[in-house]
This record gives sequence, C-alpha cells and structure tokens, in this order.
Amino acid sequence: MKSSVLRAALGLSLGWGLCAVPALAADAVKPAPPAAPVARPAPVPPPAPAAPSLDKREIRAQLMPRRYTTLAAEIGAKVSRLPVAEGARFSAGQTLVAFDCTLQQAQLNKARAALEAADKTWSANKRLHELNSVGKVELDVSEAEAAKARAEVASNQAVLSKCSTPAPFAGRVAEQKVREQQYVQAGQALLEILDDSVLELEFIVPSKWLAWLKVGGGFQVAIDETGKTYPAKVQRIGARVDPVSQSVKLAAAIDGRFGELIAGMSGRVLMAPPAGTP
Repeated sequence: MKSSVLRAALGLSLGWGLCAVPALAADAVKPAPPAAPVARPAPVPPPAPAAPSLDKREIRAQLMPRRYTTLAAEIGAKVSRLPVAEGARFSAGQTLVAFDCTLQQAQLNKARAALEAADKTWSANKRLHELNSVGKVELDVSEAEAAKARAEVASNQAVLSKCSTPAPFAGRVAEQKVREQQYVQAGQALLEILDDSVLELEFIVPSKWLAWLKVGGGFQVAIDETGKTYPAKVQRIGARVDPVSQSVKLAAAIDGRFGELIAGMSGRVLMAPPAGTP
C-alpha cells in the first residue's frame, strides 16, 4: 500500500517536472525588449562669417544736386505754356509755367473800376464836408469804401501775379508733371527742378577717421556710369557720431564741372587713412 502511494507521488512529481521544462525553455527563447533609442545632440550650425568692418568695407556715394524742389500751382487755372522742356536748362527768374488767367484779369479790372468810383465819392464828400454839406459819418464811410476797394485791387493783383511761375534758381527741369492745356488745382505739383551747378556726395565713414579728416580735404570718387574717376572735396562733417556703428556722415562736392555727370549717378569713394594712421 505504501509502495503504491510512493510510486503515485513520484509519478506526479515527474509529470510536473516535465510540464515545467517547456515553460522554462519558452521563457529562455523570448526576445529581449528593444533598446531605447540613444539621444543624439543636434548638429551645431557653423558660425556665420563676421561682417567686414567699416574700415574695410567699400564706401558708396550718390551724386545729388545742391538744390532741388517741386513747383506747385498756387491758383486753379489752365496751363497755357510750358516754355522749358523736360531735361532742358533754365536761368533764375525765367518763366517755367504760364497759366490762362483771363478770368483773374477780368476780376482785377472790375476791382479797379470799383476803386475809381469809391475814390471819386470820397473826394466829393471831402469837398462837401468843407462846405458843411455832408456829415462826418458819411465822409468816413466813403473813405472806408475807398480803402476796401483798394484792398480788393491789391488782392486781385496778387492772384494775377501767380499766373506765371518763375524759376527760383538756375538749373534743369527734372520732370514735367503736367501738360499744356491741362487744368490744375491749387497745390498740384507742376515741375521737379534741380540745381546741378554743384553736385554733392553724401557717404558714411568710420568715426575714428575724424582724427585726420578736415573740411576742404581732397579725395577721388570713381563713378560707375562713366567709368571715370573725379576729384572731390569734403564740404561738411556730420554733427554727431552714430554710437552703434561708430560712423559719421560726410558731405562732399565734385571739384569742377564735368558735363557727363548728372544727379543720381553713384560710385565708389576712394578715401583711405594716411600711412601710419591707426
């Protein structure tokens, strides 16, 4: 009885052992979990090339007229003549725009007639006042009417003087903004004009150049459009230094008259510190 019980217990333990072996084998061949990805540092961009200092940078400048302006109409009228064509030269005081002022002339004639009548009334009242035939109030009123008519004449004369636009200086017509027989309003742009008797340059230089820069100092400028080099002189030095860029503005002028140069051309300033200057 005991031996049969022992055999049964031994068989049961062997059965459990045989069942456990496949389970352990299955656990042994189970694939390992995937490894976590390794974080890689982001690529560092290459450093940007340093901007060249102002000392080594090319200095550019543009030719500018000494004076320039836009002429506008001062009255509303029709343009009758534009004596100076676009691009042509004119002298100071020359008429650049003429208007049709027939209406303004008629208003002036009317004001002159009213003034003549007011003056005659005042003169007659003065004579009558001397004869005690008219009162002082009536005399004063006639005098005021004469003054009013005189002011009206002056006003119409001022308007009539705006019927032509004279040149404020000698120069050239840069652009015509209206055409003949065109009606314009007061304030409307008519012409752009410029004085190119002296062509100026404006450019930026390092502020440390102030140690040797002087007004009247000469240098050269190479103009792109002509391919030639021209002499120039420093006219003005800026009133302040830019604290960020450590630069200062210079104004210069072309030294001489060169017919091929016109406003708007640009070029390279040939200016450098004297030898031995830091």
